[in-house]
Amino acid sequence: MKAASTVPATLDSRELLKVLSGFRKGDFSLRMPTDRVGVAGKIADTLNEILELNDSLSKELERISRVVGKEGKLTQRATLGSSSNGWKACIDSINSLISDLVQPSNEMSRVIGGVAKGDLSQSMALEVDGRLLRGEFLRTAKLVNTMVDQLNSFASEVTRVAREVGTEGKLGGQAVVKGVAGTWKDLTDRDNSMAGNLTNQVRNIAAVTTAGWISSTRSPRK
Repeated sequence: MKAASTVPATLDSRELLKVLSGFRKGDFSLRMPTDRVGVAGKIADTLNEILELNDSLSKELERISRVVGKEGKLTQRATLGSSSNGWKACIDSINSLISDLVQPSNEMSRVIGGVAKGDLSQSMALEVDGRLLRGEFLRTAKLVNTMVDQLNSFASEVTRVAREVGTEGKLGGQAVVKGVAGTWKDLTDRDNSMAGNLTNQVRNIAAVTTAGWISSTRSPRK
């Protein structure tokens, strides 16, 4: 008769060290043998489950980095099956980070989309869920809002000058846009230059016409 095969009831310390060393170095593909029984078997199975969870987490983070960061799918979030406790906290933290990064992008898209449609009344919120923006988020929001405010001021002033000079006949009107520089200032100066030239032309025509009329009234009758 053949002797009955025995199932190892202890762990090979060298094998365990190899798996743990690989785990420490970030190699989550290693596994303990699954043929152990008793406490040794439970230790091996538990370690394998930990390795599988870390492997799944690593792959999920790689996936979410690709779909959100590179493919622009901003509604995607990380998942890790029925994880709990620290594992769930890790996933929740990643998803919270994604949401915090995506929210300013969505706000910026909303405001710029409004500008593209001619709606200059939009502005980026400076707080989210009652929490004030900070750091680069706050700086970006203020920059976008300043840009929209300046564009709104410029549009309002150009409209005002065009109405006063062109429609109401109030010659000499000039656009005043506070705090502008660069192209904004150039556009304002050009608008004012155009309004000034138009005013001068009208006044010159009026002066010539008036002079001609006065001259004709003073000429002796034959």
